[in-house]
Amino acid sequence: MDIHEYQAKEIIAGFGVPVPRGGLAYSPEQAGYRARELGGEKWVVKAQIHSGGRGEAGGVKLCHSEEEVRDYAATLFGKQLVTKQTDAGGKGVYRVWVETASDIERELYLGFVLDRASERIMIVASGHGGMEIEDLADEDPESLRRMVIDPAVGLAEFQARELSFSLGLSGGQIAQMVNVLRGCYRAYRDLDAMMVEINPLVVTGTGDLVALDAKMSFDTNALYRRPEVAALRDASQEDPREAVAADNGLAYVGLDGDIGCIINGAGLAMATMDMIKLAGGEPANFLDIGGGASPERVCTAFRTVLSDTNVSVILVNIFAGINRCDWIAKGVVQAYREVGLTLPVVVRLAGTNVKEGQEILRNSGLPIVAADTLAEAADAAVAARQQPAAA
Repeated sequence: MDIHEYQAKEIIAGFGVPVPRGGLAYSPEQAGYRARELGGEKWVVKAQIHSGGRGEAGGVKLCHSEEEVRDYAATLFGKQLVTKQTDAGGKGVYRVWVETASDIERELYLGFVLDRASERIMIVASGHGGMEIEDLADEDPESLRRMVIDPAVGLAEFQARELSFSLGLSGGQIAQMVNVLRGCYRAYRDLDAMMVEINPLVVTGTGDLVALDAKMSFDTNALYRRPEVAALRDASQEDPREAVAADNGLAYVGLDGDIGCIINGAGLAMATMDMIKLAGGEPANFLDIGGGASPERVCTAFRTVLSDTNVSVILVNIFAGINRCDWIAKGVVQAYREVGLTLPVVVRLAGTNVKEGQEILRNSGLPIVAADTLAEAADAAVAARQQPAAA
């Protein structure tokens, strides 16, 4: 789960990381009031969306008067901001962050991520931050500093000091950087984060370190024990299909194809999408209904898949262990009757109670295409997509 910049800043500030003073606004008038409230002569207005690259897309501006703050905020509200990290539809801007402008002398990059190879939290840092960091990672990857943290020990002070020296910091900046690093690490560890990123972490004209921008994402599977983090979710920034699926306990990711998939198990879902591609089709989604799926849950999965208007055929692929094929079959029949299905449906069942499930489908009298193997199911789905009338 991603959160907004201002929310990430509030979190890391609570762990001792210095951030600029700022305020949230939900209207142009409120943005102007925030500037007056903060005081000063210059302010930065930032669109709050779940995406990087806002500056290049026109979502960030330095303003020199309250009137300029209001006018610029007015151009942002309700806008679909398209960045290099969004799709062509962009993301809607419904709130902006107004903060005092900083005197920037130098920009650094700092990120905490999960390194799956070492099964450790890894710090990635660079002496060059800002919008060019992605280009730098491609053009000069050796310039990035990497440091793995032992979970049994945590981030040791000598590690933080070593990294600070490697970034060219000196004097009192070393102590500040140690506090920033340890604060970010505690935020990552204590809140079950998947990423903490500060870009840029700036050195001001007075030699102080300030987190000018911040980004955090969290392990969705751990949100049940982090209600304070779950409360930060902004559904307006999510794919509506994925938001509905998440509310119903389904693992769903929308794609660009037209073959809807209802599958149990992430590995089987990935294999099914590969087989669809091999057969010449394009999957419309990744959807894992999980274990113990009741007929009602299967029906909900159908509704979720059908919320994508590009779907022209549905492929159900179940290898039942915890699940039962007869439950899945009942769910398919229930979906046909409750949802009013008109699209062709291909079903492949295997595992627990497979004979009972196949019998339920045969006796339903519904035009369901049965398949014995995954390859047959993928071929049938592609054929049904190409000839929906015959299907």
